[in-house]
Amino acid sequence: MDVSGKKIVLFGGTSGIGLAAARQLAALGGKVTAISRDPSKAGDPGAGISLKQGDVRDGEALQALFKELAPYDVLISAATGGDRAIGPFLSMDMDGFKGSFDKMWGYANVVRYGTEHLADNGCVVLVSGTPARKTRPGQIALTSVGGAVEAFARGVAPELAPKRINVVSPGQIDTPMVGLKGDERTNFYNKATERNVIPRAGTADEVAQGIVFAVQNEFITGTTIDVDGGLLVS
Repeated sequence: MDVSGKKIVLFGGTSGIGLAAARQLAALGGKVTAISRDPSKAGDPGAGISLKQGDVRDGEALQALFKELAPYDVLISAATGGDRAIGPFLSMDMDGFKGSFDKMWGYANVVRYGTEHLADNGCVVLVSGTPARKTRPGQIALTSVGGAVEAFARGVAPELAPKRINVVSPGQIDTPMVGLKGDERTNFYNKATERNVIPRAGTADEVAQGIVFAVQNEFITGTTIDVDGGLLVS
């Protein structure tokens, strides 16, 4: 797909990976609407990007928003949906574990209500993460949610055709989601990636390149694109 002149709706598009994707798509000539619960996080997002407030967990509000923005050509969600539980499952607060699935419910809402107004040759891109297929200690909630996202995309792809749906799966990425600063931040990422084939954290721009590829390549659907520094094979 040539994104020049295309209308792109991007949830979670005001920080981190989502904002990087919005800027790359806008640089290619796309007309991007970046949506999040707090659009002010984007600051000045740059030319070709407009900002809107929205919560992927609110199905009724989403339906109204989609009608307002319709029609469009690309639908992307990198929205986290909320907090995610970390730690061993057998000592985990079950409300926290359940809340981690807000990401999955948010994606389901975006696809269920958003594809109604998506062009027949349009595409959907979701974001999961390497824990979906390689669990590390304390990541059982991330694994469960990510696995659900990837299975969902594979399962729904035939229903959506000729529209396409794909998932981009980041590894350890240096984004604002990690609140550490200075040396503490550097040490965290160094330790987290020291055994990876590419022993460093990825950047939001590198993951955004995977999202752009999923949009542009019209011969892929129902698949997962890994941008993980070789984490899965480490």
